[in-house]
Amino acid sequence: MINNSLTIRRLAIISPQLEPLPHDAQWVPQCLTHEEQLMLVEEIRQIVTAAPLFVPKMPRTGKPMSVRMTNCGPLGWVTTKEEGYRYQAMHPETGEKWPDMPATLLKLWDKYADYPKPPEACLVNFYEASAKMGLHQDRDENNFDAPVLSISLGDTCLFRIGGENRKDPTKSFKLTSGDMMLLTGKSRMAFHGVDRIYPGTSTLLKQDGRINLTLRRVTA
Repeated sequence: MINNSLTIRRLAIISPQLEPLPHDAQWVPQCLTHEEQLMLVEEIRQIVTAAPLFVPKMPRTGKPMSVRMTNCGPLGWVTTKEEGYRYQAMHPETGEKWPDMPATLLKLWDKYADYPKPPEACLVNFYEASAKMGLHQDRDENNFDAPVLSISLGDTCLFRIGGENRKDPTKSFKLTSGDMMLLTGKSRMAFHGVDRIYPGTSTLLKQDGRINLTLRRVTA
């Protein structure tokens, strides 16, 4: 007779995605092969050439965030001291439209998001070794039914996720290059953040750091 509980424990060891996460959050380790990651990094370099990285500023205080970012797709997320968090169709510094979203990302959305409409924005966040991202909700969209899908590239990070209230218990685990996270269902409005970067844990990028690609549907 098969010991089901023992089987589940063994599977959890070799298949991290089976480890329970808060609410309906989904974690798919090594969603992309190394070759696919290299191809995607090259596409991101082309995006950054067309839409240079900029430093987002916190509303009201104007305090710069520790990440640099850009966007691709019809819309891009930006924030400034004067106008706060928002989506817009052009780069805040160049005034140019955002580059198109790579087909690779659209295919990932089609495969995992289980949503009938395509993403409208892909945030490209670059984390240097000292960068962090405090606990926050993704709530600047008009549509909370669509999931939020993110891909990690480069150095490993310590990711933390909780519930819909900031004081809810949180769970922390490491995201490595090629991993995918999907915030969907109850986890769509979960507080989440990045506590630290582990420099030198990946050779994918030319220098230490991590790229996080976050796909979002903005409108209904």
